[in-house]
Amino acid sequence: MADGADLVLSGGVVWTGSPTRPFAEAVAVRAGRIVAAGTAREVREAVGPARQFVDLRGKALLPGFQDAHCHPLGGGLQARSCDMGEARTVAECQATVLRYLSTHPDAAWVVGKGWSMETFPGGTPPASALDEVCQGRPAFLVNRDGHSAWVSSAALELAGLDASTPDPAHGRIERDGQGRPQGTLHEGAMDLVGRLVPPVSVQERAAALEDAQAHLLSLGVTAWQDAAVGEEEEEAYAALASAGKLRARVRLALWWERARGLEQVEDLLRRRERLGRLGLCAGSVKIMLDGVMETYTAALLEPYLSPGGHVHEGCREELGKGRLFIEPELVDAAVSDLAAEGFQVHFHAIGDRAVRVALDAIERAGPDGGRDLRHHVAHLQLVHPDDVARFHLLGVVANAQPFWACVEPQMTELTIPFLGPERAAWQYPFASLADSGAVLACGSDWPVSTANPLEEIAVAVSRALPASARLGAAREEPFLPSERIGLQEALGAFSAGSAYVNHLEGETGTIEEGKLADLVVLDQDPFGTGIDHLPEARVVLTAVGGEVVYDSGVA
Repeated sequence: MADGADLVLSGGVVWTGSPTRPFAEAVAVRAGRIVAAGTAREVREAVGPARQFVDLRGKALLPGFQDAHCHPLGGGLQARSCDMGEARTVAECQATVLRYLSTHPDAAWVVGKGWSMETFPGGTPPASALDEVCQGRPAFLVNRDGHSAWVSSAALELAGLDASTPDPAHGRIERDGQGRPQGTLHEGAMDLVGRLVPPVSVQERAAALEDAQAHLLSLGVTAWQDAAVGEEEEEAYAALASAGKLRARVRLALWWERARGLEQVEDLLRRRERLGRLGLCAGSVKIMLDGVMETYTAALLEPYLSPGGHVHEGCREELGKGRLFIEPELVDAAVSDLAAEGFQVHFHAIGDRAVRVALDAIERAGPDGGRDLRHHVAHLQLVHPDDVARFHLLGVVANAQPFWACVEPQMTELTIPFLGPERAAWQYPFASLADSGAVLACGSDWPVSTANPLEEIAVAVSRALPASARLGAAREEPFLPSERIGLQEALGAFSAGSAYVNHLEGETGTIEEGKLADLVVLDQDPFGTGIDHLPEARVVLTAVGGEVVYDSGVA
């Protein structure tokens, strides 16, 4: 018999995530690590008495969730700004602005995020709707996916934008019938106004990141990969790390500046070394290859369609297949150079052409010399069937954000009509990727969508929005139900799969002897509730390395 345990948890459902023994009855922890997991008797015999015993009383114990793709600083800042995440109509968006101004009467700008494209005809809100409530102030409001901004007329005037302003190389200005800026800016065009927005201080960013960490821990998320770390994110993480306030396990994906070339690799190496001295892992580089379907900036192999099945008339000729933000030749060279320096590449790829360019670049870079880099492609909205098997063949992790794989207005009104039925059926092929042998990791892309892993998992399993997100509407038919994955598979993608992509699988991701005690306790058994009600489960306790970092206070 061993020398006892610091903690034993028993009396509930234990899902270990281990393929050899997925369920247990009890878990023992000593010095921050799991020292036994099995039946209550096996654990008792293995560790003897425990300093603390927790009766789960029918609750569920799981490995801590891990988010393979999120933007915590963005989530924290959104909550502190004009947060439009709950607005569903134009009137609600305007009311949100008015509420913000009532609590920030001295604000020089209205700054915020979270509006949904389906709220506005064509997904493009006009400046006039903001002018009605902004009281002459400039406004800069980013949409929920971060690829478009809604701006007021005062903001357009400050930026000097008019009918003669050309579109930037990596963006597009939405225009009215006379060619004047209409009020919506896409991709790189957002910077034309965004660069004028007053900066947020390092202290404010650090506080927002700390808020975001608290929110994620309350949802059972014990580790994540930050999917786009620029100077602002780097400073916020450095401030938290220096103050000893970073509780979760974090991997940082440094932002690849698409207006620069291979010379930036030296800068990335210096940043990795500097962050490493603070105990932060900056071993990944984020390369954003394209935009999003709804603004015709996702890069496609074949042109976008109009609802009538023709090439979309709203796209100028060069936009007929969307936008690839970086030329394939530079992508190839970047992946090769980054891999040679030991960087993992984290791709944003929405369209089927972007996915192919990512896979081609990884293939051309060749074997990584035993460095086991685990490049991954995130989002995977449209994957050509010919490319599905390549993920496994090339050892590329499929990094999925499940919450979008369902029937909802943005899909039915702003995506499917412009893809056509054949391509629409290639979207979010989670089951096909898993069946082909690819490693599946999951992330939320929060604050683009919910940070709650249980909501994400429910959609991965059902391919339908859960009741909590339908706002009283009837449940739609599942979206491409053949691409559903099982509950254990989805839980595993949000734990072991994401641990794998973050090079943490040897220490976390499953409840097994010797691993760190990164744990989450739910108030109900996810295997006993209907999948549509899974998001109603609540986190009772979150532990990182055996240390409780969130406690709901519910016994």
